[in-house]
Amino acid sequence: MLGVWSLLLLWGLVTPCQGLLETVGMLARIDKDELGKAIQNSLVGGPILQNMLGTVTSVNQGLLGSGGLLGGGGLLSYGGVLGIVKELSGELKTEEITLPKVSLKLLPGFGVQLSLHTKVGLHGSGPLGGLLQLAAEVKVSSRVALGVSARRTPILILKRCSTHLGHISLLSGLLPALLFGVVEQTLFKVLPEFPCPVVDSVLGVVNELLGAVLCLVPLGALGSVEFTLATLPLISNRYIELDVNPIVKSVAGDIIAFPKPPNPIKVPLKEDHTSQVTVPLYLFNTVFGLLQTIGALDLDITLELVSSSVPLTTTELAALVPETLRKLPPGQQLLLSLRVKEAPMVTLQDKKATVSVPANIHVLSYLPKGTREAFFQLNRVMTLNAQLAPSATKLHLSLSLEWLSVKLASSFAHAFVASRLEEWLSDVVWVAYMPKLNVNLDVGIPLPKALNVSFASAALVIIANAVVLTWHPEADSWPPSLPVDCQSPVHLPALPQFPSQAPACVGDSPKQKAR
Repeated sequence: MLGVWSLLLLWGLVTPCQGLLETVGMLARIDKDELGKAIQNSLVGGPILQNMLGTVTSVNQGLLGSGGLLGGGGLLSYGGVLGIVKELSGELKTEEITLPKVSLKLLPGFGVQLSLHTKVGLHGSGPLGGLLQLAAEVKVSSRVALGVSARRTPILILKRCSTHLGHISLLSGLLPALLFGVVEQTLFKVLPEFPCPVVDSVLGVVNELLGAVLCLVPLGALGSVEFTLATLPLISNRYIELDVNPIVKSVAGDIIAFPKPPNPIKVPLKEDHTSQVTVPLYLFNTVFGLLQTIGALDLDITLELVSSSVPLTTTELAALVPETLRKLPPGQQLLLSLRVKEAPMVTLQDKKATVSVPANIHVLSYLPKGTREAFFQLNRVMTLNAQLAPSATKLHLSLSLEWLSVKLASSFAHAFVASRLEEWLSDVVWVAYMPKLNVNLDVGIPLPKALNVSFASAALVIIANAVVLTWHPEADSWPPSLPVDCQSPVHLPALPQFPSQAPACVGDSPKQKAR
């Protein structure tokens, strides 16, 4: 079922267009180099080569054993030419391989052309075979389609695989030239059966990394974000483009509806050898909207929160507007009840991020065990500067006060010019409100994962209605250094044989029968 589903989806694959993000998703562009590194690392860090390569020829079993090409009583049987070879060499085992060299080409509108080039070392184990060492060059060519799984994750599907055997050389051992020619011809028939399952296993590992796009990210008291694919993957000759749809849910499980952007986001062109993710404006507004909904932006400010750094008594307040507030009882502590009744608005423009927070402030007398008396109420708008910093999993926000403006809403006494309180209120907000707000913003803006690309050291650019993160390979040391040189032989233990073809597709598995 997956094969049919994926095949139908593949007809819709096209190349990325004019760099306009018209949907409400996050745009991730993964460079061709990162796909190549993921494939190379799957060969280095895992057991794929050890599992897929083992005994090639065996005395009594396997492809060249009694049930294989050596069986049946013919020319290749015990009584034939290869019976002599068997007596001389015993069984041949794959004990050395060279870490394959990966060659990758993206096929716009389809997927990937993947080639692996390696060398295989074969050692004999018979009476004379202990001295026998052969080396064979192997090249695997495959075409891999890019589609979407039933779970809505990007997936690479093996569509065609072929193996080309190069030069076979006798490194050491006693084997007559005639018999070596027979062994050479036999290996040309046998060795091509083995590498295609290696490609299938590599794709399985890479698909796990691609599938990490589909994940649930908790946002603490705000709820959670689930990443899925919004549209079919797109592919160019340099990168894979994923339109990732973040589904934001409240703690109660309600899906938060997003307003679509009024105009498409003009995403800048991606440079070669870089990966890019675009975070749209609506995600910022959604996080602040959730904070406002749960009351995380509200705060009661008392003297305990400002300590002695900012005066918070009726005496200092009356000194600011003496003609109106001098009737306040002197020496009483103040309570500033700050409430945000509407969701803040984030602006991303001209390399700058700002947040506009509308708030009401009730100024009251603060009597811990007595009746509170309301003095006046202010309507104010705070404009905050947002400093953005990426990490491996999210985009961090740190806010600072740029300016605030206030208007008098009501007063126990005569009206007065509220702007005369702005400097004092700015000090109160800076000392008491901003630290609390930044703690609540620690959840940040989650980033999607794809092929383990980390944007922790990415260059950050603020464009109109979006933030663009661009990761350069020189920015950090990912991927980790390889434990062996790419051209160094890897010694393998004797292992059981594996089937000569990849298993058929099952469920969401990326594997398809090689053909």
